[in-house]
Order: sequence, then C-alpha cells, then structure tokens
Amino acid sequence: MSDLHFTHERADRDEEIAIASALEGEGSAVQFDGDRISIGGRSRTSERRHLLLPGLWALHDAVGWISPGGLNSLSAALGVPPAEAYGVATFYDLFHTSPPPPVTIRRCDDLACRVLVRADDELDSNREIAMTPPIPNGDVVHTACLGQCDRGAAALVQRRGEPISVSYRSDSSAVVDGGTHPRLLRRVLAGDTGSLASYRAHGGFEVRARALELGPAAILELVSASGLQGRGGAAFPTGAKWLAVAEQTAAIKHVIANADESEPGTFKDRVLMERDPFALVESMLVAGYAIGASRGWVYVRGEYPEARARLAAAIDECRAAGLLGLEFDIELRRGAGAYICGEETALLESIEGYRGEPRNKPPYPTTHGLFGQPTVINNVETLLNVLDVVALGAQAWRSVGTEQSPGTRLFSLSGHVQRPGVYEHPMGVSLRRVIDAAGGPDGDRRLQAVLLGGAAGVLVGPDQLDIELSFEGARTANVTLGSGVVMVLDDSVDLRDFVGRATEFFAHESCGQCVPCRIGTQRQMEQVRAATFDDALLGDLDRVMTDASICGLGQTAASLVRSARALKML
Repeated sequence: MSDLHFTHERADRDEEIAIASALEGEGSAVQFDGDRISIGGRSRTSERRHLLLPGLWALHDAVGWISPGGLNSLSAALGVPPAEAYGVATFYDLFHTSPPPPVTIRRCDDLACRVLVRADDELDSNREIAMTPPIPNGDVVHTACLGQCDRGAAALVQRRGEPISVSYRSDSSAVVDGGTHPRLLRRVLAGDTGSLASYRAHGGFEVRARALELGPAAILELVSASGLQGRGGAAFPTGAKWLAVAEQTAAIKHVIANADESEPGTFKDRVLMERDPFALVESMLVAGYAIGASRGWVYVRGEYPEARARLAAAIDECRAAGLLGLEFDIELRRGAGAYICGEETALLESIEGYRGEPRNKPPYPTTHGLFGQPTVINNVETLLNVLDVVALGAQAWRSVGTEQSPGTRLFSLSGHVQRPGVYEHPMGVSLRRVIDAAGGPDGDRRLQAVLLGGAAGVLVGPDQLDIELSFEGARTANVTLGSGVVMVLDDSVDLRDFVGRATEFFAHESCGQCVPCRIGTQRQMEQVRAATFDDALLGDLDRVMTDASICGLGQTAASLVRSARALKML
C-alpha cells in the first residue's frame, strides 16, 4: 500500500480486540495466504470503509485514545490508507490522537452556559458548583455546547478506557411542558416509555400497524397533504422529500434520523431520545415502509451518551421482538464532536468513513445519498410528527397551527428563564407567550434580548416579542425559527462577549473546505473580538460567506452578528 505511515507500530491486545469487535464479524478487507493476497479488491475495501468511525470509537473506548499502532492496525483491517484514517480521526473533537491525561473534563463554555456561569470564572469553575454526578479531578478544557442548556452548567467527562459521561448542575430544574396541545411530548409527560411493553401500553406501534393497512402510497399522500415541514432548521416539505425517494427505482434505499443535535441552545431531540426512544424506532419503520427503504440509520451526537444508550436498548428490544430485522433494520452511529456533521451531506460522509465535509449539491441525497443510494434524512422531531400525521389523518393534524405552518413545534427554552426546558406550542404562537410559559427573567432583571434559532439564528429586542413563531411569521419579521432555540438574555449579559463567543464557535467548527467560510469566520471573529471593529468589513464578510459558502454553516455564520449590528447591540 503506497501511503504515508506513522510508524511500523501495531495494536496491542486490547486494541486488537476492539478492532475485531468493530468489524462486526466482517473480517479484514484484505486477507493474506502467506505472502499472497487471498481476499481483497476495491469493492471489498469500499464495503468496509463505513466501519472506520465505529472502529475509531472502539479504539478510543478501549484505551482512551487512538494510538499510532491502533490506527495502523485498523487501517490495515479496513484497507484504508493510514494518512486518510488519521485525517478522519483528527477531524473530530472528542478523539485523542496523543496520550491524554487520566481524566479530561470538557466544560461547556457556549452560549447558554456562558450567560449562566459568569464568563470570567476560572476554567474549573464547575467544580465550585454542585454537579450530578460529581466531577472528578482532571484536566479541564473549554468545549462547545453539550446540549444540556436546560440544566445550567454542564461538563462532559472522559476517563481513559471508560465510557463518556455528562455532569450538570444538581439544582437544575429542567421541565417538559406540553402546553394545551401535547402531541410529541404526550408520552414523555405520561411517564415511563423506556421498555417495549410500556411503549405499547401508551399506544406504541399502533401507527405502524395502521401504516401497513394503508400502504405506502396512502402514507405518502398523508404526509404530503399534512404540510409537515422539517423541524431541523431548513423547513423543507417532508412529503416532497419522501416522494422523491419513493420514486427512485434503486434496490437499496435508506432512512436516516439526523440526531446530531449540535446547534448551541438546542436540546429538544435529546429529551425525545432519552425519554421516548421507541417512538423514533416506530417512525423510522413507517418512513422505511413508505419509501421502500430496507436500511435505517440513527446518527446521534457523541455528547449524548444517555440518548445513545436508550436508543441502543430500544433498537435491540425491537429487533428481539421481530419488529426490526430482514425487511428493515436500524444501525446506530455515534458522532464524535463535529457541528458540521449536522449538515445532511456531511453526515453522509461521516457515516461512510470520511471527514465530515459537505458535498456540493446537486445531486441531492434523495437520489444520490448514503453510498450513492436514495436517502431520506430527517431530524428526530420531524420523524416523530409523522406518527401523529398517520394516526390522526392530515386534516385533523393540520387543525393545530397555522395554514402555512401546521402542527406543533418544540422549543428549547434556556438562559434567564425561571423554568428552562422543552415546551410544545402550536405553530403561530407569539414569542411573548413562549417566554411567559417559561417564567421570564428572575427578580428585577430586565429583558435585554432573545436569541432565536441558536448560534446560526438572530437576536431580537424586547420590542419584538409579539413575533409570530411560524415559518411565514419568521419570514415577515426577517428572523428564523432554526432548530427551535429560544434563549432569553437579561441585562446582566455582555452582548459583545455573547456575540463574540458565537463567532468563535463558527471559526472553530468550520470544516475548512471552502475559502469563504474558512477565512470569513476567522476574520469575523477577529473583528468582533477587537476593541473596535470595521462595520463595513463585517458587512462584506457577511455577504461573501452568505453568498459563496458551500453549506449552511458558512451561509448562516454571520446571521447573529448581522442582527446584533442592526439592533445596535455591538
């Protein structure tokens, strides 16, 4: 194999066991009989490339880092050039490629935690706060949002050779509120659905049975007639996406649940996965049946260990009960700390074993998705909506919300509110009502601004609280709903620092593939962090990134800065 190598080191026994487990009984891509290759070839190698990310995680879980020997042995087993494998391993924040300390504590220093834990606190300030579980001694580093914004301060703990864990404030009082129209949250509010039996007791898998009675064409018609739009931020019509894949004649099609919920301030999908995991399995079964897919994938972010464990248990139990198997099965994939992998084509690259860099479009995933095959990609909230569409019928489902934005929406409330958590409201609810439901700022503090949509969203002022939170209402007000973030900021927040942190986030998370984003996010951060900034230059950077970036990260990286400039908050 002509390629760069680290060394001639090979994996130790623990690493070899980890690699064997990651190969899932497939064996090495290239096998030898003495000095001759007995099994090999480009096709066999390409078929196993998708096991690279699970293999890297297996090595990391076993010994706490990805050693040169472990990487060389994994690369040889998969037929992947070691330099390429190293490029993939170093793409992700959660992987160590040099010997780490016994304990690494990744303290969240992103937007929500930053406003609740003073920005000038010492790096290890979480140790001064009662955390559950308690944080051990270890090396502390800053990290991006961990999706625990409803729980106050948060930290991710990595112990060498042990599973990742997440700690959060012991006095946090995160809530789940279904409001007057609980649909997506009704099972969460009803109690335990952590087993197949309890899920069935709450009506679980009745929609799948109904779908089998209706047939694929009728399901596609229902989803299209419902007017359901994606809840991950792009708001693409779900029915149109499903129909485009259903019309393809490929022998293999895929359904992917995009559970890489990494937008700062967002945690609604985490709550659904942790507390209603079987609903995601059922919704994927319905989606697979409707479009003619045989393979399902859940790509869950690496910072969500509890959600991943709950989903893995649910998938195993459904497989044991015969609900998953030959006709449709689901594979769980763990991300490794890369915001960009929430972009649908970057997610595909990650699953396939490459760096999570977005693809140029067209072609689109509906025709050339995972492994070049037709693929439906929806986020968790979108998929769970399908269960109610099929159960209620399109017209009944549309009875809540607005004409152009039917249904309910989950909002992640955080920041300076008295009851942070996940709230379900009909589409079209006012921003004021959403904030009032969560309590608003404490005491004598004054509302200064509200962040809508996350770091890729916009700031609005206290005089804009009557905005209608629907897709058409957001367009009219020139704002975005994004992933459903509503982060309330009182007058104690240094908005210059807050916006600066968002620019740091994008500068770090840019994959670097395209120049407008790679350079633009850096220059934007430098300008906002400078003592004085050039407003005209910020405007130029905004236009270039928005118009010329390959994907949504670069296209929205200036949105928050633009809104702050417009409101004279910088």
